[in-house]
Amino acid sequence: MDVSKAQGFIRALSYTSICLALIAVSLLLVGSKPPTTLERVIALGELRVVSRNGPTTYYQGPHGQTGLEYLMLQQFANELGVKLVIEDEENLQTMLAKVQEGQTHLAAAGLTITDSRQKKVKFNEPYLTITQQVLYNSRTPAPESIEDLIGEDILVIADSSHAERLQELQQKHPELTWREETSVEMIDLLEMVHSGQVDYAVVDSNAYELNRHVFPRARAAFALGEPQELAWAFPQSQDESLYRAAQDYMKRIKADGTLAGIEERLYEHINEVTTGGALLFSYRLEKRLPQWEEALKAAAEEFDLDWQLLAAISYQESHWNPEARSYTGVRGLMMLTMAAAKDMEISNRLDPAQSIYGGAKYFHSLYHRLPERIQGEDRTWLALAAYNVGMGHLEDARKITQALGHNPDRWEDVREHLPLLAKRGYYKYTRYGYARGWEPVTYVRNIRNFYSIIAWNNQQEQRRMAETQKQEEQHRISHRALNMPLSVL
Repeated sequence: MDVSKAQGFIRALSYTSICLALIAVSLLLVGSKPPTTLERVIALGELRVVSRNGPTTYYQGPHGQTGLEYLMLQQFANELGVKLVIEDEENLQTMLAKVQEGQTHLAAAGLTITDSRQKKVKFNEPYLTITQQVLYNSRTPAPESIEDLIGEDILVIADSSHAERLQELQQKHPELTWREETSVEMIDLLEMVHSGQVDYAVVDSNAYELNRHVFPRARAAFALGEPQELAWAFPQSQDESLYRAAQDYMKRIKADGTLAGIEERLYEHINEVTTGGALLFSYRLEKRLPQWEEALKAAAEEFDLDWQLLAAISYQESHWNPEARSYTGVRGLMMLTMAAAKDMEISNRLDPAQSIYGGAKYFHSLYHRLPERIQGEDRTWLALAAYNVGMGHLEDARKITQALGHNPDRWEDVREHLPLLAKRGYYKYTRYGYARGWEPVTYVRNIRNFYSIIAWNNQQEQRRMAETQKQEEQHRISHRALNMPLSVL
């Protein structure tokens, strides 16, 4: 074949096709030479990753899987042209062992780079720098140093970098002791400190920032040592093809701002809530939400919505108070205007069931009035902004966004321009005029925060119920065994 024609043919192939062609050619020419790890991944059509489900790694969000690790991994898999397959493993030692033994392509679970781990696996370019934070309950005095922790009940995740750090400190402070548990996530540690089940715990700073408003009595006292870096773990092998691909990918997304965009997407919406406000929300989550949960679920099913998102909207609107009333005259759990209630065929805004139904129907209508091309989270956040400021003002903001050279279908772009609705130089040219454009930005941010808390609280409840059922079943089995005749045994 002519060389120039061959080169043109290869350029026309997709990345995946090229790699498959290379595998075939190498097997024909070399015979015994096995394909590289990267070639096997592409031939298999899957990138297999072991991870640990949690708020800082991967979890089920309102529109499917999300989380820092998930979003990075999914983009990496997309670029390779393969499917991402995640295996959940809560035991960190088992996770690293699977990497060592080649049972998975890599591990991505907020893994801290430590000396002991580097003897077992190979870490690629770090993607985040964190500190280990000592947590305490705000009802007790804050510890100021390691000496204050001696003799106290300290809990950490088993085989974690936190346990390694404590082992290092124990050499200087032999009296220092702690407990390790395998089946806990860092959010569990925050909850246990918040509720007073343990005196202290150690978590990563990013986990603390994500969840501190869920359990506001769990406070960070001080950092345990120097900052550390998080990275993906690969097998220590002479074949570094997949490792090098991941290395190039990570360096590129750090340089071009992609990684910063992913982090902003996950962390930016965390609102600065006062401790009092967070404690009040925690109390209402337990005492008020259960009263309206069935009505929220029924309305959500009626209009194909997420009931937890509806719950977050109703908390933002009324703090789950069915008799709430604002100075503008909106009323009820979902704070409907008289006009909106009439349009949604609601006769009594103070009736909780009617208010929830009407609010769900109204949000559903706004969601489906947006252009069909807007999908995913952007569609949800734009519809929420419209719930707060009105569809007319939202459309004005989208037009301003487009006129200034940005994407009117992307929430991150629109939210930057919504505040311009309060500037005469802009609103005088819009159809609907002035609006307090910063309010829908705060509104959406708050609801995203409340939604995350409600969703994780519900997941924790389900975990606890499953664990209780498991223990009860084990107890029944033991009871039957103890009461069984010896002849049967």
